[in-house]
Amino acid sequence: MLPRPRPDLQSNTLDYEITPLVKPTGFREYDARWLFEKEINLLGVQALGAGLGTLIHEMGKEPRIVVGHDFRSYSASIKQALTVGLMSAGMEVNDIGLALSPVAYFAQFDLDIPCVAMVTASHNENGWTGVKMGAQKPLTFGPEEMGRLKEIVLSGAYTAHPGGAYTYIEGMRERYIADVVEGVSIKRPLKVIAACGNGTAGAYAPEALARLGVEVVPMDADLDHSFPKYNPNPEDMAMLHAMRDAVREYGADVALGFDGDGDRCGVVDDEGEEIFADKIGVLIARDLSALHENAQFVVDVKSTGLFVTDPVLKANRAETVYWKTGHSYIKRKSHELGALAGFEKSGHFFFNAPVGRGYDDGLVAAIALLQMLDRNPHKKLSDLRKSLDKTWQSPTMSPHCPDEEKYAVVEQIVRAFEEHAKSGGKIIGQPIRDVVTVNGVRITAEDGTWGLIRASSNKPEVVVVVESPTSEDNMKAMFAELDAELRKHPQVGEYNQKI
Repeated sequence: MLPRPRPDLQSNTLDYEITPLVKPTGFREYDARWLFEKEINLLGVQALGAGLGTLIHEMGKEPRIVVGHDFRSYSASIKQALTVGLMSAGMEVNDIGLALSPVAYFAQFDLDIPCVAMVTASHNENGWTGVKMGAQKPLTFGPEEMGRLKEIVLSGAYTAHPGGAYTYIEGMRERYIADVVEGVSIKRPLKVIAACGNGTAGAYAPEALARLGVEVVPMDADLDHSFPKYNPNPEDMAMLHAMRDAVREYGADVALGFDGDGDRCGVVDDEGEEIFADKIGVLIARDLSALHENAQFVVDVKSTGLFVTDPVLKANRAETVYWKTGHSYIKRKSHELGALAGFEKSGHFFFNAPVGRGYDDGLVAAIALLQMLDRNPHKKLSDLRKSLDKTWQSPTMSPHCPDEEKYAVVEQIVRAFEEHAKSGGKIIGQPIRDVVTVNGVRITAEDGTWGLIRASSNKPEVVVVVESPTSEDNMKAMFAELDAELRKHPQVGEYNQKI
């Protein structure tokens, strides 16, 4: 087996060519992310594969795994290195080729294979790579599994097992598209922008949506791993603004945007208004709770407070649970509770039976939205948006903070707000209604204005979100108070975007 990895290797050296490079911070809460060549090399990826195979044997799972890769210039090479490591640990590797993350999850069901390792950096910029992993469909790893994987890999404790094998699976793209559109026909005439950011979704989304019977306008659907216009991230304002412009140019009913690995969906309505995914979640929850009695939903702590206050959800007797941000957390919680669906502000949507299989899939979310429009033939998406109570809401803002320091910074901020609340302090000049610390800190003022600070699970950043149901001024005031607390920590840098 490979030698024990090191975190400090320099490229263009002998040691770099003969020793795995694996930076410990790449093992995140529920998947793995590294800057390729700077934080992990190909031998490091091979070590990761050997460690993953070792862990799967340790967990007592059948040693069969689906692997796929997203569309980046280096992803296929990384998948090959991962495959070598998996095979050395006795895994039967079933390679589905270029794929979306939900295609890999679908393949677990379609091929009846328990484990998955999808090579993707998701919505991270070029230079990043990573792996989304699981050993119990439809779930992906959480902190416990990732912590044990980190121990195995960094200590070089991977073990060889017999039985390693490789099979290339043909035709998974067609099987997946046929599955997501099965039994769905949109009767209402709709013109739909399919925005793909030149990422992997370009090979899937336009064709799948067209099979539903809607008119599709492909947007940046040609695969180009240089991402020439913007990073495929439907939570980023650059992509949302491009979608807005396309809606206005083509007179479309809706624009649907997909991230680099296709497990998220962003939405712009017929008036060119960018609707954050949590509010799309409220609309879909309204629609589904009218069809399914006593529906339960799970949402992340970044999401709007409308899930609790919306009169339609109340009338439909829907129940909503707020939980930790992160696709693995919301997926797992939705599965545990038997919730009908889970929603994240980042654009991950999770639908359990009878809508979906429990994993996050941007196309399944897009289809659910189109079905909602089909069930409201006399209302535009903008009409449905306007039917929601007005709130003033920020995008997700992410100031830089080193991976090695971000959790400690957030812990200090959590304690500061907890102590402030216990001492009878105020926020934006109002009494503090509650402080939720399930994932960072979400502090809410008496009028319902809230702000969140948490550590990013995927990048060297902290995450800030604010929302007010009463005024834009109160939203900005909440941001100012959170930012003032952040500025007490010199490790926190500049924002990627601000309100």
